[in-house]
Amino acid sequence: MEIKSIKKLKLHGFNNLTKTLSFNMYDICYTKTAEDRNAYIEYIDEQYNAERLTNILTNVSNIIGANILNIAKQDYDPQGASVTILVSEGPVNENLEHASDNESPGPLPDVVVAHLDKSHITVHTYPEYHPDEGISTFRADIDVSTCGHISPLKALNYLIHSFDADIMTIDYRVRGFTRDITGKKFFIDHKINSIQNYMGGDSKDRYHMIDVNVYQENIFHTKCILKEFDLDNYLFGITKKDVQPGEKKKIKKRLKKEMDEIFYGRNIPKV
Repeated sequence: MEIKSIKKLKLHGFNNLTKTLSFNMYDICYTKTAEDRNAYIEYIDEQYNAERLTNILTNVSNIIGANILNIAKQDYDPQGASVTILVSEGPVNENLEHASDNESPGPLPDVVVAHLDKSHITVHTYPEYHPDEGISTFRADIDVSTCGHISPLKALNYLIHSFDADIMTIDYRVRGFTRDITGKKFFIDHKINSIQNYMGGDSKDRYHMIDVNVYQENIFHTKCILKEFDLDNYLFGITKKDVQPGEKKKIKKRLKKEMDEIFYGRNIPKV
């Protein structure tokens, strides 16, 4: 089903549509020893601490043209961090007001400004590890929820380039409705066929992608996994040269199983 482009609406009051982008990224790593595992989690915890996450979300706010009202951030013990930013309507640049009407990647991270109100941006991180397989994972969940004209999808391109993710799951949903001056309801106010259209060409080259869309409900889902697999990119504290050929094969098999389970959302039985 193709959603046709919608002309500029003359609204009765404020645009009440709520558009939510949920961006989840995963980093997978093999940590041979408990010391390596702890060092990896410490490294990730430092790389994605509350301060850096705040900077990323502040840039997201700039991209979608929001005024920041309040920031709440927290680093957790022993690991993990959360940031919540409450944003309100920003000033409107007439030249960029309708930038979200077209399916195209957003900036990196030039400012795009448009109507926003009663909106928020959140991030939570989840470092964790397998109890006995040597696999450590890091997950970051980001939600960008906006009301008004602009779609938070314009921040997606920047978010992808802010995290070096092995796997990404991306959800976009438009909820509620807005009315034109005749009282007619509109349940979406912009064209969208796929989240992939908001991703840059470099991302499309790097990832295998699958769409699961429910057009009738304005629900869009895309999941991505890296095409290339270089074992050195998944070893922490060691390199391929430090691993015997037989062990190398086992490690690669464990890593690929972990990634496939996350990507497909189900456990794969051992054979």
